[in-house]
Amino acid sequence: MMMKRMLMGSAAVLMAATAGWAQSGPTVPPPNPMPDVTALVSRLDLERYKATIKGLTQFGDRRQGTERNRKAIDWIEAQLRSYGCPTERMQYEYNPPPPAPAGAGGGQRPRDPNAIERSVGGGRPRGNRGRTGVNTDPQRQPNEALRALNAEPSTPGRREQVYCTKVGTKYPNEMYIVGAHMDGHGWGEAANDDGSGTALVMELARIFSMPDVVTERTIRFVLWNNEETGLNGARAYVEQRAALQGKESPAGSGRYPEPKWLGMIQHDMMLFDHGAPRPDGTMSPEQRPEADVNIEFQSTAKMSEAAMKLAFFFHGANERYATDYPAQVGPHMTNTDSTPFMDVVPAISLRENERGVHVGSGWDPHWHQPTDVFATFTDKDFRLGLNAAQTTGGAVAELVGMTLKK
Repeated sequence: MMMKRMLMGSAAVLMAATAGWAQSGPTVPPPNPMPDVTALVSRLDLERYKATIKGLTQFGDRRQGTERNRKAIDWIEAQLRSYGCPTERMQYEYNPPPPAPAGAGGGQRPRDPNAIERSVGGGRPRGNRGRTGVNTDPQRQPNEALRALNAEPSTPGRREQVYCTKVGTKYPNEMYIVGAHMDGHGWGEAANDDGSGTALVMELARIFSMPDVVTERTIRFVLWNNEETGLNGARAYVEQRAALQGKESPAGSGRYPEPKWLGMIQHDMMLFDHGAPRPDGTMSPEQRPEADVNIEFQSTAKMSEAAMKLAFFFHGANERYATDYPAQVGPHMTNTDSTPFMDVVPAISLRENERGVHVGSGWDPHWHQPTDVFATFTDKDFRLGLNAAQTTGGAVAELVGMTLKK
């Protein structure tokens, strides 16, 4: 039944998807672009987006538990503050058990860096498949300076992640969460995974924080840490803050440290859509003509129906506000920071390809590899990421009741 609904005509889908959705949210999407939203989205700029990704790459792969990761958090926070978006930090502990010695009973097998990834809930890969995995060999990074920058190993202990908040004027107790993870690994620059998503969220924080932008509802822009180790930063956020939703503090102040969650939107790998590997395992150097923005929900989540509606709302926003690339909706959101939220709030993710089927089958040969560096990607690749920003910016602006001061 769900899949039949997904195949309905676009207009019918959008009308059915949003009917009866979150009590305080819109019931019908606007049939045409809204002038104020169009004006806001036009403030997104390709060169600024690229510059923010480039700024993130100065910290190498930003692997969690390292000095380069902590410096990147400081840099992100400074940028958000410069936009006028008030920042906060959240702390949590990451103390994984030590790996079992090789051959020890009950221990995990060493991870094969050349293994093909298979994501839980990610669909069944078919067709040509390339190898995927995580590069753990520093010698595969030919750039000596980058190799040295990434040399410090991760250590367990206290972790931090930063977020900033645009407080709503009418419903400050209701909030949409817009996120991406800032950590990476693989001995590259983590330019795509996930500098591209981090820069997208930062650019949205910039335009929504402009002095003439007013939103009825609150938006929180979060840069997760420890995604690559198992979504630990996002999991810690849910564990620490879910019970605080909608509670005024102090009483009578009109302030809500954790407004009620209306939706969570994740961005993870936004740039590379060059199609499936060829039969010989090589990839096209050119972006495929069918390149698009993938919007995913998880069909097995407790909140799947509401998440599907949110995904199709974003699909409609892509039609109204994205300049170059269309979007498609899929039911296989998996293995990204929206996963810890998906059973408690409508949660979706935007990315370059379907996570489980495409990325897990080698559609992005730079994933967790030394080649995930800024220089790998073309302006067409960066423009695909910008169109995802336009999609999210337009959808969120509509959802929070954004207007521009005249």
